[in-house]
Amino acid sequence: MNRHWGKIVGGLAGLIIALMMIHYGILKSLIIIAFIALGVVIGWRFDIDENFRRFFEHLFSSRDDL
Repeated sequence: MNRHWGKIVGGLAGLIIALMMIHYGILKSLIIIAFIALGVVIGWRFDIDENFRRFFEHLFSSRDDL
């Protein structure tokens, strides 16, 4: 199973994308996939970049001085 992990994940991703395209249509599915990819990129940057993390913490922190 460890040797075929990428194949399993790729097959499941393909199945999910195919079902989304059948259910929602191509354009809506592509928009959903684009937002998922954007979320993954933001999460990846959040994990590796301390400045990016501080920016978001500052952006969404509560403001007690108001």
